[in-house]
Amino acid sequence: MARKKFTVISHYYTNYSLWSMFKAKNLSPQKLAGFTALILSAIIALGSMLVDGSWQVTLAAFVLTFLVSYYLYLYTLQNFIYRKIKLIYKFIYQTKASKREEFFQKNILPLKTIEEVSEDVEKWASQKREELENLRRNEAFRKEFLLNLSHELKTPIFAVQGYIHTLLDGALEDPAVNKMFLKNATKNIDRLCRLLDDLDEISKLESGEMTINAETFVIQDLVKDVFDTLSLKANTKGIKFNIKKGCEAPIPVLADKEKIRQVLINLVDNSIKYGKPDGHTVASIYNMDGKRVLVEISDDGIGMAEEHLPRVFERFYRTDRARSRDIGGTGLGLAIVKHIVEAHDQSITVRSKPEIGSTFGFTMEAGKESML
Repeated sequence: MARKKFTVISHYYTNYSLWSMFKAKNLSPQKLAGFTALILSAIIALGSMLVDGSWQVTLAAFVLTFLVSYYLYLYTLQNFIYRKIKLIYKFIYQTKASKREEFFQKNILPLKTIEEVSEDVEKWASQKREELENLRRNEAFRKEFLLNLSHELKTPIFAVQGYIHTLLDGALEDPAVNKMFLKNATKNIDRLCRLLDDLDEISKLESGEMTINAETFVIQDLVKDVFDTLSLKANTKGIKFNIKKGCEAPIPVLADKEKIRQVLINLVDNSIKYGKPDGHTVASIYNMDGKRVLVEISDDGIGMAEEHLPRVFERFYRTDRARSRDIGGTGLGLAIVKHIVEAHDQSITVRSKPEIGSTFGFTMEAGKESML
């Protein structure tokens, strides 16, 4: 009974092993050549036994057929498959191997299995798909950027052109309009100069040409300086500045003071532009973990819809083009802010809701108390 049970288990194990070896995941040129040679040598050995009947001749035929067919099939398969694989890798990896590298890869390194090659090809295909998607996105961004840049440049240029032509056509002699036209032309020239200056600055930031000169200073003092600088502009709309209660205690930060001043001026200026009359602009400063400081500039203005938030830091992106153009600005302020913050290896975020207001927050490296 035990012997019968052992025979059944042995038979099952043998069949299972043979089947598992034939599975695609385990199949290799060596195994395929071995099974093919085994089948051929068994058939020829069986024919030899039927014809001759001698077990010596049968065994010799089996061994000779197995060896010849095995190496013949293996050589053929390897040359065919791995030549194709070599062509695939030449296509995937656009690098040329030296003679030494080719010899090393061919004779010393283990050859890759079909499954490994398949994984490499799938990885390469996935990488190419991502590259194509990035190219499409970059192309769409480039077209949009050029369209926006063209529009931003044409508006002041055409305005200046119109005023000058009107003056040359006779308005220059009319004292009632000539000075007004010259003032309007000057405003548009100033706007054009600001646009070119901002483009130059953002180009320097993106190329890494602008250096960061870090120093330790109290961020609340800088916020108050910016509030004082923009107080006259805020008074025209009745907007009040203040630092949030509980955030008055001096917090030192380590950053480029003048660059951070520029960040704060842009954010506070935006809060005035898009703030409601008689509204408030509030600065909040938090010591996060002893290593970073969070600065937030909040307003109770018109706010933005959620779909605009991922794109507000793009160059020339405007949530409401007509309203933004009436208010003024180059459309590059937030893009410059983002680049300055990222040049400090920090991050900037925005939260907003229509008719509720917006909050822009950015982080900075915490400074040391002893350095103040």
